[in-house]
This record gives sequence, structure tokens and C-alpha cells, in this order.
Amino acid sequence: MDDEQVLLELMKTRIIRSYRWREDIVKPLSDELEIDLDLFEQILINKLDMSSLEALHPRFESARQRCIKERVHADLQLCWLEDVMEIVSSQQSEYIKMKISQEVIDGIPYAEALEDGKKELLKILS
Repeated sequence: MDDEQVLLELMKTRIIRSYRWREDIVKPLSDELEIDLDLFEQILINKLDMSSLEALHPRFESARQRCIKERVHADLQLCWLEDVMEIVSSQQSEYIKMKISQEVIDGIPYAEALEDGKKELLKILS
């Protein structure tokens, strides 16, 4: 590796290992994907350029709620209840997804927040 490549990798490593990126993005994703933390860091360093790395945190935060909402949609079978059977309106579905995703973002464990979603869904269905 030439000096420029070594310097670039060092700068990328500093970004990836900064507290905010590591705690908010790298550790949670490596845990979720069951990939060794060091290996996942190296994957990010190899796959992302500097501007992508620098923008990673804001993009991660903006996508986080959308990803949780999609997971809730699937886990509560809203694809059937809203999209197929049409016994839950899109507004009701969106309300549940927003409520549960915000609970998760606020630190409530996903399984616990999902139970709240099931209760909300039961109210709607009753």
C-alpha cells in the first residue's frame, strides 16, 4: 500500500471508531448481523468512501424509523390486515407504526414495544 492509501484507511478508521459512529451504528449493526465488530469495521472501511462515511450517521438516523416501521408492518401482519383484508385503515396502520417505532427509538426494547402495538391493533380490530 502506498502512503496515500494508508492515510486514507487511517482517516476512515478514525471515523468508524469514533464514539458516536461506533456506539450508534457499527456495534448495533454488527450485533444484528452477527458479524465480528472488527470485521464489520473493515467491511465499512473497504466499501465506503470518505464522504459516505462522514454522512453515515445522519443517513442512519433518518432511515432508522423507516426500517423499524417496516419491521412493525411485517411483525403485526399489517400487510394482511391493511393491504389485503382492508380491515385496518392506512391511517390506523401508520399510527401504530409511528407509535411503536418512536418507542423503540426512545429506548424501549423492540419486543416490548411490539406488545404495545398488538394491544393497539386489538383495540382497532375490536
